[in-house]
Amino acid sequence: MTTAQTLQTPDADIAYDVDGPLPAAGGRPPLVMIGQPMDATGFRTLVSHFADRTVITYDPRGLGRSTRKDGRDDHAPGPQAADVHAVIEALGAGPVEMFASSGGAVTALALVAAYPGDVTTLVAHEPPLIPVLPDAEAAERARAGVRDVYEKKGWGAGMAAFIAMTSWQGEFTDDYFAQPAPDPATFGMPAEDDGSRDDPLLSDRSWAVSSLRPDTDALTAAPTRIVIAVGEESQGTFTARTAAATAELLGQRATVFPSHHGGFLGGEFGQAGQPAAFARKLREVLDGAA
Repeated sequence: MTTAQTLQTPDADIAYDVDGPLPAAGGRPPLVMIGQPMDATGFRTLVSHFADRTVITYDPRGLGRSTRKDGRDDHAPGPQAADVHAVIEALGAGPVEMFASSGGAVTALALVAAYPGDVTTLVAHEPPLIPVLPDAEAAERARAGVRDVYEKKGWGAGMAAFIAMTSWQGEFTDDYFAQPAPDPATFGMPAEDDGSRDDPLLSDRSWAVSSLRPDTDALTAAPTRIVIAVGEESQGTFTARTAAATAELLGQRATVFPSHHGGFLGGEFGQAGQPAAFARKLREVLDGAA
C-alpha cells in the first residue's frame, strides 16, 4: 500500500510516497528512488518489482506535487540534495539504499558528497554530467542548441532536438552541428506551438544539474558504495558517455544494465524499457552480486 506524505521545509513542501512498512521489514534499509525532472510517477512500474522492500519515491521541488516557497523556478542539485536529505531524516530509518536516474543521479551524487552518512549503496544510472566529458564545450553548445529550438518553436520542436542530441553517437562534432533541426513529426511530436516555455528539460532551468562537476574527493571519501550504471542500449550516446566518464573519475567502470536510459519504465510517459530485467539487475547490484 502506498502512503503519500508531505514534508514541509522553509523553501518547499516536498511530496513523497512510502510503499511498505516503516521500519522496513527484514532488516533491509528503505530503498529510495529519485529522478529529475521526473517525479515519483515514473517509478511506479519499478516499485512494483520490489514488493518485498519498503520503497520511497518523491517529487523534486517545483515538480509534480512538490510546491516551492522560495520564489524560484530553476532546478539545482544542491537544494534537491538537501530536500532528499530532509526526507531521509523524516523517515527516521537510518541510512538508505538508493537508485537514482538521470538528473536524479546527479542529485544523488551531490547528496553523498554533502551528506555521506545518508546512503549505504547508491546506484546512479546515467547521470548527465557535461563537465566530465572530453568534449564538454561542444556538449554545452549542443545543450544550448536544444534550448534555442525550444525557445523559437515550442515543445514539439524542442523535444525533437533533445532526442536528436541525446541519441547522437560519440562526441559532438561539426557533423552534429551541421544537421538541420529535426522535424518533430519524425519523432511523433506535435509541430504546433502552445506558447509555453517552462519545460524543465528543454529550457535552461535545469542547466545547473547537467553542469555539476562531481566532488570526486568527497565521493571517494564517503562510506557509500557508489555504482555508476549505464544501459546496454545507450552505448555511445550522451548519457552513456557521461556515465562512463563519471565511473572513470571514481576509479571504476560503469555497470551495464538492461535496456536504455529509461530502461526501468513500464509505459510511464509512453515509454517502455525492460523493467523486469532492469529490476533483477538492480537487485543483484544492491545485494553486492554485480
